[in-house]
Amino acid sequence: MEDQNKTATQVLCYHCGEGLPLVQYQLEDKYFCCAGCMAVFKILSENNLCNYYVYNDSPGRQFNNDSHLGYLDEPKIIDKLLDYRHESSSIITFYIPAIHCSSCIWLLEHLYKINSGIFSSRIDFIKKQVTISFSHEEISLRQLVETLNRIGYAPLISMQDVVKQHNGSLDKTLVLKIAVAGFLMGNVMLFSFPEYFGLSGFEKHFQSLFGWLNLTFSIPAAFYCGRDYFTSAITSLKHRHINLDTPLALIIGVLFLRTAFEIIFRTGPGFADTLTGLVFLLLMGKWLKQRTYHHISFDRDYRSYFPVAVTTLQNGKEKPVSIDDIMVGDRLWIRNGELVPADAILMKGEAWMDMGFVTGESDPVHKVLGEIIYAGGRQIGEAIELEVVKPVSQSYLTGLWNDDNYKNNREKKNFNDTVAKYFSLGVFLIAFAATGYWWFQSDSHKAWSAFTAVIIVACPCVLALSTPFTLSAILSVFDKKGFYVKNTDAVEELAKCDTIIFDKTGTLTSNEDAEIGFSGTMSGEEKIIIGSLLRNSLHPLSRHILKALNVDRFYSLSDYKEVVGKGLTAKTNGHSIYAGHLSMLPITVKSARGSGVHIVIDHIYKGVFDINQQWRPGLAQLISKLSKSKLLVLSGDSGQDFLMLDAIFGKKATIRFRQSPLQKLDAVLKLQQGGNRVMMLGDGLNDAGALKQSNFGIAVTDNTNNFTPGCDAILKGSALNFLPDFIQLSKDGLKIIKISFAIAIAYNSIGIYFAVQGTLYPLVAAVLMPISTITIISFTTLATRWFARKNKLR
Repeated sequence: MEDQNKTATQVLCYHCGEGLPLVQYQLEDKYFCCAGCMAVFKILSENNLCNYYVYNDSPGRQFNNDSHLGYLDEPKIIDKLLDYRHESSSIITFYIPAIHCSSCIWLLEHLYKINSGIFSSRIDFIKKQVTISFSHEEISLRQLVETLNRIGYAPLISMQDVVKQHNGSLDKTLVLKIAVAGFLMGNVMLFSFPEYFGLSGFEKHFQSLFGWLNLTFSIPAAFYCGRDYFTSAITSLKHRHINLDTPLALIIGVLFLRTAFEIIFRTGPGFADTLTGLVFLLLMGKWLKQRTYHHISFDRDYRSYFPVAVTTLQNGKEKPVSIDDIMVGDRLWIRNGELVPADAILMKGEAWMDMGFVTGESDPVHKVLGEIIYAGGRQIGEAIELEVVKPVSQSYLTGLWNDDNYKNNREKKNFNDTVAKYFSLGVFLIAFAATGYWWFQSDSHKAWSAFTAVIIVACPCVLALSTPFTLSAILSVFDKKGFYVKNTDAVEELAKCDTIIFDKTGTLTSNEDAEIGFSGTMSGEEKIIIGSLLRNSLHPLSRHILKALNVDRFYSLSDYKEVVGKGLTAKTNGHSIYAGHLSMLPITVKSARGSGVHIVIDHIYKGVFDINQQWRPGLAQLISKLSKSKLLVLSGDSGQDFLMLDAIFGKKATIRFRQSPLQKLDAVLKLQQGGNRVMMLGDGLNDAGALKQSNFGIAVTDNTNNFTPGCDAILKGSALNFLPDFIQLSKDGLKIIKISFAIAIAYNSIGIYFAVQGTLYPLVAAVLMPISTITIISFTTLATRWFARKNKLR
């Protein structure tokens, strides 16, 4: 099967597309430039992965065999590189510079077929990252990297933030292309001066020389500086889709071919000046867009931290701090349902971690003392004490959050995507119609000028810029006011909601203050027992009672259990204790009323805590501003506050009490089946299902780490009164996008009017194009700020 022979029947390597050397490698009927490419083909063939070559012709890249991977066997280095590690599975994220096309995505997402030790792999094409889940018992980290090397996708391994490092490399590559394009454009313009001033006829030899020099300069301009446009266009066409780079790639190709034809056959000076100028201006526009968008993204990276506080233990006392203030060595107190914000070691307590946020698996994982617990895990059970061993990785947590709820919506197209397709098709039709008209008028010069000018002046950049720039600017405004929305798609969902559902406890009521009364008998020792139980719960009622008890020491617990929306039970210091709803108690108490938090110690009823929660300030004005929407209140509490809520919400609102988490979820589903777009606001404790099912779920927080991964946004309790303004700004954002499109249509209509007449020189059109880009960026920025001020958010 395998033999080496000299042949001239093929000019390109089957795998990587590079030219073949004198001595080639042959396997079956395929030819390869080196043993490496042939080895990759063998791996793909043996694992039935040759569909890799269907997505692109010769998509592979040559690789350099790196045998210096011994450091990947060092446990300390492995621990620093891994995102997550359990008994038999690990997760790691690699930055892979070789990712460049759809074939790369297809192959890297099918790594599990190459090695059964790989569970799954997920690609972020924009960042050129792959996140791999694998069994470290079947395949070591070193073997995993070697596998990636063998198939031509060697990861760039760094202890630093690879994403930010990658952004810098992207800028350097683009800047280099801009520099090359500017150099080429300057020289082409210089050699074209005789043509501009009508002096070329005096020196025919120089005219021919300058023409060939311009053609030479056009080659790197088109195929190096403009290569990304061709790659993007070809990939989109292979998937039967026209993207925004397709018309740009077409005009670059046509300009080059026309220039080569005129210079080779001496029929004219060509369009080298237009070609190099166009590429230079395109790249400048791309750089401007990239720099502006990166600035917005950078700004958000450091402002979109989770607006929650985590409880730290300092000198034995609890103190809430913002998670971005957590340092290595800090002791954290993580209660039932709280998210672990940083990699830490378990120091006290029994940890059962729900790692579904990280791995997608919902089965709790038991951790023992001294074992590491990874960021993103959620404690189920009694409170635990952790010691931080890695700084908080906000980008890691935000990345998990952003990916969790949108896995099934990646194919969903927004307003921008829908219009872009028809825009590109319209530009092509107008360009070819204008060309055909002037061609039949026997004016080939105007036909050519009309074709090139239409495609250039009708630049789709405004379509690519208006939506992300507007919505990203809105995200920044939201962040500053304590409203943290996960991504730009969610902003569009927010604007479309017509129904709002509120939870009561922790949402309409404040977690900060409450009037506490106790009916019954309770000794000092029993206060400590009750406090030891309630200390482990994140529920607002538990927090209020614990604050009122004001005990200074606690007992350890065993057999801790918390039933969502019902109550708590545990054993402590030789006593069994229950706290919660009447239905939770192990004994029947006939004389007790239904409301409040009832206490039973050692099967003896001790009394009930009456909690008069404080309504959030300005609640009546908030509900009044939201009256245009359909309003509902779904609470798990008893109905003692019905009259108050009825007075605040009015007769049109639906108010229901004693709602279980499943009933809340069913209510959201029924509304959606009726055609409503639902926004759900809850504290994330017994609302997780409803928050995730709703079109836009908001977790309301008050200095507690009760964020739920299924929500679309996190709202500080103190910012609840801004909710109508947030909704209005999201709607205004869609207006800004539509106005941007209107500006683009007006601009393009004027430009096309002159372009179809053949009177607009292509280079002039190329100059107008970045001006339109600057116009759109300036408009969206200023308009967003104006609407933010109008809605009192600045």
